[in-house]
Amino acid sequence: MFPLTLGHALNTPSQQPPVLTFEGKRYNLNGLPEDIQELVRGMQVADAQLRFHEDTLKVLAIGRQSMAMQLKDRLNDVPAIED
Repeated sequence: MFPLTLGHALNTPSQQPPVLTFEGKRYNLNGLPEDIQELVRGMQVADAQLRFHEDTLKVLAIGRQSMAMQLKDRLNDVPAIED
């Protein structure tokens, strides 16, 4: 993935323009052409969606693990088929 961070040049965000850091270089986000700003917004949306779906996968994995534990517990009293 491409590293993308947005921040402010100094600790006073209300007085400084937003800064885009991309591949180790910093850019004044407000000074970039509109099409580049749109790409940055698109990447932010994509990053947010990836985080959301990664969290969803974690929840599904935990749920599946819980069901497997329940299945194992319930099958303890059921005789298995002998080969």
